[in-house]
Amino acid sequence: MSTTVPEAAARLRDALSLASRGLVEREALVELVALAAVAGEHVLVIGPPGTAKSEAVRRAARCLGGQYFEYLLGRFTEPGELFGPVDLRRLREGVIEIETAGMLPEAEVAFLDEVFLGSTAILNTLLTILNERTFRRGSTRRACPLRVCVGASNALPEDDALAPFADRFLVRAFLDPVADARLEDLLAGAWGLRTDAPSTAAAPASMADVDLLAVAARGLDLAPVRPALAHAIRLLRRAQVNLSDRRAARVQHLVAAAAVLAGRTVATEEDLWPLLTAVPTREEQATARDVLRDVLARSRNGALRAAAEDASAGPLARARRLAADAETLLARGPDSPPADLASDPQVSPPDPREGFRLRVEGMLREIDAGFAPGSVPSELAAVRPRLLAALDTWRS
Repeated sequence: MSTTVPEAAARLRDALSLASRGLVEREALVELVALAAVAGEHVLVIGPPGTAKSEAVRRAARCLGGQYFEYLLGRFTEPGELFGPVDLRRLREGVIEIETAGMLPEAEVAFLDEVFLGSTAILNTLLTILNERTFRRGSTRRACPLRVCVGASNALPEDDALAPFADRFLVRAFLDPVADARLEDLLAGAWGLRTDAPSTAAAPASMADVDLLAVAARGLDLAPVRPALAHAIRLLRRAQVNLSDRRAARVQHLVAAAAVLAGRTVATEEDLWPLLTAVPTREEQATARDVLRDVLARSRNGALRAAAEDASAGPLARARRLAADAETLLARGPDSPPADLASDPQVSPPDPREGFRLRVEGMLREIDAGFAPGSVPSELAAVRPRLLAALDTWRS
């Protein structure tokens, strides 16, 4: 019995939910990798070391299924470490052929950490794989089954010579360390990885589902939404947000994929939110979010909820999450231990009042650091005085 597009979308949605379990503030990244896989595009993740880039990508790869390849690049990485060694038997015959079994040319999902540290030879070969899905080296010519490649780096490259390579990663995700207010969630999630991280066997989706959704996305009717997309791009260019013709054209792949994953057969303005992820720099994404506020306000996606919310709301989405965390903390009060320790008789929790003080102070620091005094979102503006009052009460 053949699988339908709604069934494939439902399975991928369930797989994403499973893959995101235990991750804190990285759910959107997992969803963006899936979106890019359906769209046939690539993702560049920028963030400091230790921000769970690798873990989020591995989770996404497990939920997508398929052949996975991962490598940490360095200045001295040899091409053979990524693409495979030279076949010595053929070399004796004077023919240079590459043994690609188990290497990047045969991967369906790939993750390349510190991707910009690769040599010129590596990056040139990667450029062909990313752009044409073809591996060429020596006499070896091979079509690559790659659906999505995720590159990671601590920062965008400053060398202009790397710009053409970086531009092949249409989706840009920028990460920060987890906020103080969610440190308990981070610690609990990291501890849970030791015992109950999702396994490949547990993932309900497969690469066949991704391919079925990709075919549906390629056949989607974008005509109804194209005028709105063009208008949004004009607004960005008017605001001096750099969006090349190539990126503007290819963002349609993301819009179509978002619509299919949302269960739509025709793209609507609710599917325009991936445009924000195609803006190249963090600063330009912030500008684009302001410029496109009215457009992005209509964003909706039941399968990629975290990614759509982060793209459309950005700081406002963080504000809503922080306000909800504050309400939970205030409702619990200063005399209750953290929720993950309260029911465990084997654990002696720290002084709950001291823990309450530290969490309140952390939330206040995050509010004040993240928002200018005159631009605090209404949810936080309402809860901030209550946090201050709770802190004053604790001190007295």
